[in-house]
Amino acid sequence: MAHQSELIEKDILAYLKSQEEKSLLRFITCGSVDDGKSTLIGRLLWDSKMVFEDQLAALEADSKKVGTQGGAIDYALLLDGLQAEREQGITIDVAYRFFSTDKRKFIVADTPGHEQYTRNMVTGASTAQVAVILVDARKGLLTQTRRHSFLVSLVGIKHVVLAINKMDLIDFDQERFAAIVRDYQQFAAPLGLASITAIPLSALNGDNMIDASPNTPWYSGPTLLHFLETFQVEGDNREQPFRMPVQWVNRPHLDFRGFCGTIAAGTVRPEDEVRVAASGRVSRVARIVTMGGDLDEATAGQAVTLTLADEIDVSRGDMLTAPDAPPLHARHPEAHLVWMHDEPLQLGQVYLVRTATAITPGRVTDIQYVVDVNTLEQKQAPSLGLNEIGVARLELDRPIAFDTYQQNRNTGSFILIDRFSNATVAAGMVIATAPDNFRTTHEVKFESELGASDALPKQIVLDESAIGGHGVSLVDLTGEERPLVFAAETSFLDYLGKGNRLLLRLRNLEQLAAVAQLAYEQFLSFEFDRTADGLSVMLFKRSIKQKSGLHADNGTGI
Repeated sequence: MAHQSELIEKDILAYLKSQEEKSLLRFITCGSVDDGKSTLIGRLLWDSKMVFEDQLAALEADSKKVGTQGGAIDYALLLDGLQAEREQGITIDVAYRFFSTDKRKFIVADTPGHEQYTRNMVTGASTAQVAVILVDARKGLLTQTRRHSFLVSLVGIKHVVLAINKMDLIDFDQERFAAIVRDYQQFAAPLGLASITAIPLSALNGDNMIDASPNTPWYSGPTLLHFLETFQVEGDNREQPFRMPVQWVNRPHLDFRGFCGTIAAGTVRPEDEVRVAASGRVSRVARIVTMGGDLDEATAGQAVTLTLADEIDVSRGDMLTAPDAPPLHARHPEAHLVWMHDEPLQLGQVYLVRTATAITPGRVTDIQYVVDVNTLEQKQAPSLGLNEIGVARLELDRPIAFDTYQQNRNTGSFILIDRFSNATVAAGMVIATAPDNFRTTHEVKFESELGASDALPKQIVLDESAIGGHGVSLVDLTGEERPLVFAAETSFLDYLGKGNRLLLRLRNLEQLAAVAQLAYEQFLSFEFDRTADGLSVMLFKRSIKQKSGLHADNGTGI
């Protein structure tokens, strides 16, 4: 390294011990394009002497070749390692860096500023405790600054450093600094942030980065590094009720069956009672097994194997919990969704919902509202597009265990995965659970005409009578024994086009052919499940693209 600690040279074991005892702070830098996020972290690494000799030589060469500082050191190149990043002078992917000072260890995530990389920013923010939000002093608050601030609050970060950068380009104007702070505080008031610390900076020149700058005699607050070193990291979730999602059932031989996983919250000891969230069965912990031997206690963050006193059914995806404080266990979570895919959300389409260790099919049934990141206004919308944020209700094929995201990040978050491309299309943060009957349903029964022949098909006309509000309408045909023929009115097709769905309950497999015929003719999609009484078919409409005059979606949905 450019500067070695004397302790490393004299006593490496003592140095490693001192590093082990230091606290760790995870933080991110975010904000709009060209606000100086990569330069700020690069300067921190440089000034904290965390640049190796070979890195220093490469940095000097790269700065002359592709840097933006006219041959001077371009600190951003310490983070922007991809060729595309260096060519364009932007950050594309999240870059993680470790550094330490005499007081604390840090893991920092440099996140992209462009709107199309918002999904990358959410990934970096998901584990951070502090957000350093940069603002270009010349430009003030921009759309992406607001977007990142909202996302920061959404993923549970409560402490923000408002780093007003490039103060040297406005001659360290105090009034301009104060105006930006006022604008940000006004915008962030509804976000529920616990603290906002504003610091005037010049990341390129080092003003107020490590030491107080003589160019800002009017500023008496902390420097950036002093804030990061002295920030009181909030207590972890060891005091919360016990949670351990089961990652794997370890069965090496007939005499051992253990349940492996990382403890997401709380503390567990042998003889403690634990509850299986799905079944409600309660047992006692017999052993806490690790590679280094059995433990007398395990806490949040530790990966362990628990053996239980009783033979109860526990599988991968189950959650072991405290019996007196169980998690939510339901099929209908309500959550914030951050949409991360180019294709918009399709209401009614089946996605894979992945929680801590569980994967279950599910669908988004309703968009409550979409958030305008500029004004924080809640707007009605039929779907979510790339980088849009909204509150949605989901319907899962089976109940799963989860907490609210505010209570526990690990057990209150999930992702949506496209079943066919395996792409992650959305990140979700659970707000609450809705009752099983939350859906807006309208049941329509079609009676057989008196005296009609059993040999003739029963015609079902789907029109206004099959429409009930918004959400899901229900048509129960389990009592109809005859073959079916469906017809759809324009009003009904418009109803499906707004993101609503129709649930058809059929008596047998033969009746499914009529639904398939309707879907094919009207360019609709459907998905079906077998039930105890017959078939349950969900009929809905996806957005349809046209290629060479033909519809891209053939309407089968299968």
